[in-house]
Amino acid sequence: MVRARYDAAVTNEDNRRHWANADGLSANSANSAEVRRILRNRSRYEVANNSYARGIVLTLAHDVVGTGPRLQMLTADAEANRRIEQEFSRWAKAIGLAASLRTMRMARAADGEAFAVLTSNARLATDIQLDLRLVEADQVCTPDLDTRSANAVDGIVFDGAGNPVEYHILRRHPGDSSSGLNREYDRLPASSVIHWYRCDRPGQARGIPDIMPALPLFAQLRRFTLAVLAAAETAADFAGILYTDAPANGEADAAEPFEPIELEKRALVTMPGGWKMSQMQAEQPATTYAEFKHEILNEIARCLNMPFNVAAGNSSGYNYASGRLDHQTYFKAIRVEQAHVECVVLDRILAAWFDEAVLIPGLLPAGLGPIVDWPHQWFWDGHEHVDPAKEATAQATRLANHTTTLADEYARRGQDWESQLRQRAKELALMSELGLPLAQALPPPSFNPSEQPDEALDETPAGDA
Repeated sequence: MVRARYDAAVTNEDNRRHWANADGLSANSANSAEVRRILRNRSRYEVANNSYARGIVLTLAHDVVGTGPRLQMLTADAEANRRIEQEFSRWAKAIGLAASLRTMRMARAADGEAFAVLTSNARLATDIQLDLRLVEADQVCTPDLDTRSANAVDGIVFDGAGNPVEYHILRRHPGDSSSGLNREYDRLPASSVIHWYRCDRPGQARGIPDIMPALPLFAQLRRFTLAVLAAAETAADFAGILYTDAPANGEADAAEPFEPIELEKRALVTMPGGWKMSQMQAEQPATTYAEFKHEILNEIARCLNMPFNVAAGNSSGYNYASGRLDHQTYFKAIRVEQAHVECVVLDRILAAWFDEAVLIPGLLPAGLGPIVDWPHQWFWDGHEHVDPAKEATAQATRLANHTTTLADEYARRGQDWESQLRQRAKELALMSELGLPLAQALPPPSFNPSEQPDEALDETPAGDA
């Protein structure tokens, strides 16, 4: 018997079955190879067959990666910065870096982890032949893994400090019909492999799908929808019911039970003596159908920090204030993920790109010092404001109060402030040369907070804004 003062630690008849599957397994034992395989297969099945699951995964990839990250070098040499940025942009476009990152984000959502191998591709149109080869999580495994090894997890070998030193990647996908019993694998150094996953527990070495908690909910949503549809079809299959009010053994013409009667269109028919006809009343979909879908989609989206209107693609029930409030949590989660992909994926790719770029004469400027001392940052697509006029007014106020900078304001939109100002200077110079009138800044609209509070404006429904 366990004596405890905590209600949650007491086991009784009411909660015994609820906590039956609670265990004390370690992170890697709980995420064993077989468990991860089952979760991957079920998650992929839902993403492939459930429209909401597919839309949620695509939305995550588009919001996190968008059109792709843009590099900004921050060294003291402005000309060198531009050259490096231009060369990296050409290379990123040549290998389809943005598309690969979107695929990796979708794989992390559905498979739990994404793998990429830094390799060489001689057919690239750029001087740098570095390429990124994506690998599915199924291929990262060790068929002959010794379960007694303390420094190895399925597909990964660690050193004594817990750092990955080697990855095992199957030469053929285990689900490939032509792979047969071929279980040969390559041992690749950790420096050549990028492993992107979310670590939920200390010591966790492999990832599980981001949508894993929602998998049973996706199944329930599909089952309920199909049940409602089946009930509606069943009711529609019957044109009417023939019934009688006569008591048992009463006087009424004989009628065979469950015998179908074909009715002629637009005809007036007579019933057998003592019988009446009643048309079926369709009661599907039930009035709670939309409410059920709303609540279950809200629960599904919660494990991804995604608001309901983004998951459902429907903002009809939102007003301006609630829409912005819900998106604050979502956009913060997006920024956290972008910071994670910068550290785990992009900085690794940039370091490998620099390692190859320094070997090509004239590609990188000379005299910049060691590569490790080259500061840089990444820009992502900005999020459009639902009310551009309000945002412009707030931006002008922040700049006038010196509580922000042009660099910060352009970064909100995913743009490099130096590039934008140079482009604007070129436009103004050309307009002056052509004799075109320069654009004048419009005065800010009159706005009296005491007379028209922001909360009053926020009551406008999103669909009407």
